[in-house]
Amino acid sequence: MGGFDWDLVDGTMIMDEAALDVFDMDRADYDDHPDSLGSRVLPDEARRLDTLVAQALKDGSAEYGAYFRIRRRNGVHQWTHTQGIVHRDDAGRPVRIVGVVRDATHELSESAARLGLDEGRRRRAGVVEGTTAALAYARTVQDVIDLLNDSHALEHFGAASLVMGLLDAGRIHLVAEGPDGAFVPGTRFTRVDEPYPMSEVIRTLRPRFIESPRDFADSFPVLWPHISGLGITAAVYLPLIAQARPIGALGLLYSDKTGFSEDERTLLVALGSSIAQSLQRAMLYEQEHDLAEGLQQAMLPRRIPDVPGAQTAVRYRSARLGRDIGGDWYDIIALPGGRVGAVIGDVQGHDTHAAAVMGQLRIVLRAYAAEGHTPATVMARASVFLHELDTERFATCTYAEVDLGTGVVQVVRAGHVDPLIREMDGRCRRIPVEGGLPLGLSAEFGRLDYPVTTLELDPGQTLLLYTDGLVEKPGSDLDEGLQWLSALVRRGPADLQELADHLCDVVADRGGEDDVAILLLRREAATAGHGAGRFQQHVAQNDPEALSSARHMIRAAVRAWGAEERADEIELVADELMTNALMHTDGGAIVTLRILGGAERRLRVEVEDRSSALPRRREAGEAGVSGRGLLLVDQISDVWGVESRGSGKCVWCEFTVQN
Repeated sequence: MGGFDWDLVDGTMIMDEAALDVFDMDRADYDDHPDSLGSRVLPDEARRLDTLVAQALKDGSAEYGAYFRIRRRNGVHQWTHTQGIVHRDDAGRPVRIVGVVRDATHELSESAARLGLDEGRRRRAGVVEGTTAALAYARTVQDVIDLLNDSHALEHFGAASLVMGLLDAGRIHLVAEGPDGAFVPGTRFTRVDEPYPMSEVIRTLRPRFIESPRDFADSFPVLWPHISGLGITAAVYLPLIAQARPIGALGLLYSDKTGFSEDERTLLVALGSSIAQSLQRAMLYEQEHDLAEGLQQAMLPRRIPDVPGAQTAVRYRSARLGRDIGGDWYDIIALPGGRVGAVIGDVQGHDTHAAAVMGQLRIVLRAYAAEGHTPATVMARASVFLHELDTERFATCTYAEVDLGTGVVQVVRAGHVDPLIREMDGRCRRIPVEGGLPLGLSAEFGRLDYPVTTLELDPGQTLLLYTDGLVEKPGSDLDEGLQWLSALVRRGPADLQELADHLCDVVADRGGEDDVAILLLRREAATAGHGAGRFQQHVAQNDPEALSSARHMIRAAVRAWGAEERADEIELVADELMTNALMHTDGGAIVTLRILGGAERRLRVEVEDRSSALPRRREAGEAGVSGRGLLLVDQISDVWGVESRGSGKCVWCEFTVQN
């Protein structure tokens, strides 16, 4: 038995000499990092241990323990046991693990030794116990097959290979076909009533021990001619029974054995029982995972619309099995006027309920955005909807409305991680977005004001939205995860689809314990031309943030359309018209900018309100602080006027700009 001290902050793991002896490793071969144990720990065991430790760190556990196998320098496999105590800081983050490792080979066979069995039986009993312990961590049918093939359990029983079939709708599906050349054409799927050994043991629910080649040939004359050249001298076929029902059959094939002792028969039946329980659990996990993932995929958009002026890429990666599937989602919403809405979100929890809530929330966000509401209103209404949904779940979300003509992006964040922007040269930076409470919670506490952050997306720049599963790493805080992601994006491929695949592949290799949703949106250079364009924005009354956002977007639109020489004049006049509409009418205003064709290139500004009263130009008062609005419009613009609209009026002006 030896000890170790694992610093989760700097990644070092100090092991004493006894611990290194357990791993059969020299001090010179160990560099104080867990990765250098990779030559000893079997790959499947390493993944299982990583998952176990990560889960303990994430769910707040104070300790963990596990049996696992290592490969000693002479190639012999050794059962080992580890137990660790997790130390956390004042904030509850794991910072250190102190524990022990010990050789558990004899421990696993002690129970058999106490029964007074002979050495051979003790060894086989230890193998059954060790295999049973390892099978407890198998999550899929393939995990069970791989473990049986890799655990050397077959060697200890003298078997050369195994075959396995699972019962499916009255037919036996062959999932492990034995040694190379053993597969018999036409036996991938067989009926229970056919003259094969697996069919027999499933029908009778009794094991079948075949003690010689002659016994095999006489008992199964249809199968024997196809496998007689494999050198099989004996075989045992075991029914796999779980909850008193057959789920399949397992066959062990021997090449240098005849006959089975009573002890061997007893232990083989025990092994079959353990394998059956593990298989049933694995099949249930796979079925539940398929159900949950199917629900998740059904709730995600079936098709992402083509967005003129932009490239997009979306990915969803499920990291868990069974019903542990998250409520991560993405969506891209085509909006009028060359705008597009980009949504990324994550509903609390990892189950089918989270996926169901996600689907409803995604549809609601899409509906509110399509109705033309501002990003802040979209988020506030979605929060109220989730609060009234009679669920205890909340959701984090980021909604970005992108005007592809001007490059202006309005971002609203509800408890979600900040987005990133990738430059054309690969540089990546975090965009700090002022945020509000998560959806559902903001309605619960009456804090529905979501601030809007306005930024500009230049041609060739890429907006990255993602869920926290992409940046969360055991033992690391969020800032470290964002730095890691920025470096990963900087080094990633330039192609958007390849970059999305690259991010998912890295998360898979890292063994992420959470689902991941990714949305990438790149503004194309072609949208930056000086051709025709149109921009429209609603400005609500008593909403200074909306007025400020409209000014920002007007400035960006003028610059995007190549009218920089008159940008100050256009912004001043548009601001004056919007302010007049907000001050002298009972409702908000709609400001529209557009490029007019013709002999000369003109930019037209329109401000529409609900009042039918026509504006009039008047002289400034004695204080000189009002009355100059229309005078400024008249002096600065090339031409202006007023048009009656069905429910109000529109004040407009035009500016001649360079082609």
